Amino acid sequence: MAIDDLHSPLLNREPDIDEITNCGQFVKEAITENKKLWYLAGPAIFTAIAQYSLGGMTQVFAGQLTTLELDAVSTENMVIAGLAFGIMLGMGSALETLCGQAYGAKQLHMLGVYMQRSWIILNAMCICLLPIYIWATPILKFFGQNQEIADLAGEFSLYMIPQLFAYGFNFPLQKFLQAQSKVMAMAWVSGVALVFHVFLCWLLILKLQLGLPGAAAALNISWWIVVLGQFAYIYMGYCPGAWTGFSWSAFRDLGAFARLSIASAIMMCLEFWYYMLLVVLAGQLKNPQIAVAAISICTNLNGWEIMIFLGFNAAISVRISNELGAGRPRAAKFSILVVVLSSALIGIAFLVLVLALRNVYALPFTNSAEVADAVSKLAVVFAFTLLLNSVQPVLTGVAVGAGWQWLVAYVNLGCYYIVGLPLGFLLGSQFDMGVKRIFRLKTSNA
Repeated sequence: MAIDDLHSPLLNREPDIDEITNCGQFVKEAITENKKLWYLAGPAIFTAIAQYSLGGMTQVFAGQLTTLELDAVSTENMVIAGLAFGIMLGMGSALETLCGQAYGAKQLHMLGVYMQRSWIILNAMCICLLPIYIWATPILKFFGQNQEIADLAGEFSLYMIPQLFAYGFNFPLQKFLQAQSKVMAMAWVSGVALVFHVFLCWLLILKLQLGLPGAAAALNISWWIVVLGQFAYIYMGYCPGAWTGFSWSAFRDLGAFARLSIASAIMMCLEFWYYMLLVVLAGQLKNPQIAVAAISICTNLNGWEIMIFLGFNAAISVRISNELGAGRPRAAKFSILVVVLSSALIGIAFLVLVLALRNVYALPFTNSAEVADAVSKLAVVFAFTLLLNSVQPVLTGVAVGAGWQWLVAYVNLGCYYIVGLPLGFLLGSQFDMGVKRIFRLKTSNA
């Protein structure tokens, strides 16, 4: 679909839900809406998977070294970088509301100003997060992580500080481009970065045998390729009207912008931090290296699946904010219905796939038979987790598009932290039900 097709009279008209009286009319309207959603969601899904795969592929190559090094990379990737990723993605999500509604209201000049304000706030937050990277080892040990894993993960965290600041620039760039439906540019940049990253990992980790420093160098370089590639696209004039250059206006109203950014961050972080704490809790079980490796593989694969639905999250957020900004609430409601149905069908497909491949899906990540066996035993719980996670990120996108970040934050707080983690820790450690019981709590919360 060409870019102009998205704004054609057929696709830009508001669905008349009140006149849908039979299945045929519903299917016709749903097909039209799906064209809009997939135009945005397809490249956004590819972008999310490609960028998430930068860390995932690093874990795959680290798994060819030793179980301890896999645990170290997984712990840094899921806990330390996961903490930063959640905060940066959440704070950057404020732009989905602001840029999306500004674009729908034809106030294009504000998109560049909003992005620059987000850069200022997110990079200030990066400086605040630096101590977590610097003192990652004692922090992990304080939360009960295995000493060997904590020591090596802390060393790897120091190497990954450049990635932190890449996050601070990347997510505002993404939301700026998404609001204008410039999703193909993001997909191309992320795809090139992923291909180059795989080559770098092979060269630095396996060929030159640089171990964890090589893994860190590959990951840092690849993330900055993503950032610079997206900015080059914008700077070369492919976003006319939205990017008019650097402006002092970016320093105005930072307080109000920061409040919305913080609300968005809390909403997203409460979920991302849950995965982080699952890895930490697994380090307190019997055979911690096996437990951490098993749950890290499952959460890594779960993360890849979530990236697909984060693509839908981005698409529905843009659709909702654009339609509300243009004063078309019925189109927004119909978009919600269509995207929930589509994502649920994809979730069912993932459930079937995991159950069919239950004995082999861990093999690319590890050469340990014990770890592969532990992952295989999680297949049923893991499959249902994927199914339930197919809808939840999409509904979060609805909330972001409408500006309801605080509501989702309260829901996530209650489900994940008041119910999920305490019960998971109790069943996993005190009742000796192991990593399977801890991971099952993600299913119940989803």
